[in-house]
Amino acid sequence: MQRMNPEVDHYVLPRTAAELRGAVTRAKSLVNRRAALASASVLVPIPGFDLAADVGALMQLIPEINHAFGLTPDQIEALNPSRRALVYQAILVAGSALIGKIVTAELMFVALKKAGMKVTVKQVAKYVPVAGQALSAAMSFVALKYVCHQHIRDCLRVVEILQHPRALSAAA
Repeated sequence: MQRMNPEVDHYVLPRTAAELRGAVTRAKSLVNRRAALASASVLVPIPGFDLAADVGALMQLIPEINHAFGLTPDQIEALNPSRRALVYQAILVAGSALIGKIVTAELMFVALKKAGMKVTVKQVAKYVPVAGQALSAAMSFVALKYVCHQHIRDCLRVVEILQHPRALSAAA
């Protein structure tokens, strides 16, 4: 479980199955709330506003998910060099492009594109009265949830690998 002290933010890897489940539950709850809020942005009649809201939501969510699992760049850098190397090796094995990195808008566009969110379809659907807006909102919600839930699975895999370091040598 992530423990936070306002003075010092220590890296604390979830140690037990219960702590890990708690981190996953908190992250998924956060994703559901933020995805719902971001998908409501289709109601704003400014072209591109909804896409900007999706990217903005991801730019907030991904670091918060990383933090819940002790995998932000700052948390990793605070580790001793040998532990840091293990964490980076586990991230490579998990194959994540979003763990332990500074999140940028370009990275979030790539993540949304990878999720299959077709921006042009979403933008056009937005302007079809009622049904189009509902479709556009649903597309936002699903894409954000997909990207974030995939990221949660990647974080979970990294933590599980770190809990069983022998898995690193088997995967390498």
